[in-house]
Amino acid sequence: MNSIEQNIKFVNQKIQNKCSQVGRNYSEITLVAVSKLHSVEEIEIVNSTGILNFGENKAQELEEKNKIINKKINWHFIGHLQTNKVKNVVPIAEFIHSVDSIKLADEINKRAENINKIQKILLEVKTSDEATKYGIENFYDLQKIAEYSKRLSNVYLVGLMTIAPYTNDEEIIRNSFRKLSEFKNKLNQNGFELPHLSMGMTNDFEIAIEEGATILRIGTAIFGERNYSIK
Repeated sequence: MNSIEQNIKFVNQKIQNKCSQVGRNYSEITLVAVSKLHSVEEIEIVNSTGILNFGENKAQELEEKNKIINKKINWHFIGHLQTNKVKNVVPIAEFIHSVDSIKLADEINKRAENINKIQKILLEVKTSDEATKYGIENFYDLQKIAEYSKRLSNVYLVGLMTIAPYTNDEEIIRNSFRKLSEFKNKLNQNGFELPHLSMGMTNDFEIAIEEGATILRIGTAIFGERNYSIK
């Protein structure tokens, strides 16, 4: 068993243990292996263990990898998405996690309609004060964009996404995830039927499970450290 396979076994065990602790079903959790800046060879090793869901942050990298990999993969686009890159992402991505405006939802709908596709999306919510984070900043705007997205014919809104602050303070992380969970509950009380909360990464996925995450986006704990010198 190589190190990546050992990592996956370890991560899955931690997910199972945490689900058992908090009375959740392991089958509720989708593990997305975040493969940005990792090679096609590494992706294929992960895929060979049964993981089908992979996350990419950049449209160009997603396109390049999708052309090479000839295996069943569900691509998740999880990075900030500019409207001019939507045309590159929609034909490939099963889920787009980072929708944060009506303009972006409109463009996704238009591109999906062109290829007769129903595009699954999540709305990205900014649940912290960090200036570097993207996302919708309050519930009023979130509800407005959610209601707009619901009316689009080629977009299927399935949940919310957030990125917690990078900190060792578990309470700050927990509050970020809890805020997203509360927003989802409020939307569902208002007639939405959103199944998914995309939250939790290598450093905080166990807290995310405690707070209701259904999609975990885990990179480093699976692939190891990224080589950021690769462009």
